[in-house]
Amino acid sequence: MPAQSASGSEKKSSSLSMDEKEYKKVAKKHEPPRPILKNCLKAFLVGGTVCLIGQAIQEAFMAGFDMTSKEASSPTVAVMILISVILTCLGVYDKMAQWAGAGTAVPVTGFANSMCSAALEHRAEGLVLGVGANMFKLAGSVIVFGVVAAFVVGIVYAFLGFGGGHL
Repeated sequence: MPAQSASGSEKKSSSLSMDEKEYKKVAKKHEPPRPILKNCLKAFLVGGTVCLIGQAIQEAFMAGFDMTSKEASSPTVAVMILISVILTCLGVYDKMAQWAGAGTAVPVTGFANSMCSAALEHRAEGLVLGVGANMFKLAGSVIVFGVVAAFVVGIVYAFLGFGGGHL
């Protein structure tokens, strides 16, 4: 008799199960709608503001230290990274990122935030195995992708003859 009840419960559970397509359909029906236009507007405004601040810092270096725009670009990036790290340490950047979404992922500041967040999160594990190892999990993939992309672009550039030189 116990064998029959076990197979009966198996039949019940199999009749109640749904496949992956059905589950996704039910889940999508109950998912709240995303305010795409509102999110894009927030990202645009915050990302634009970050870029505007960066431009203002560059203009200040150009005016205050009589630099060209090329000369002012490196210290501008350094100041933007410093601001991002300070705001991350104070918890402000994360709150701003929750509200603005992709607008805070402007390359330099977003990357600095990611690196700093990883370092803060794992600082209790020590400098080498905690901060260093976990901080560079993110940085490593970005650096590798950047190097590979630069290599591919360089090869294409060389073969298309834009380099002006001979291989």
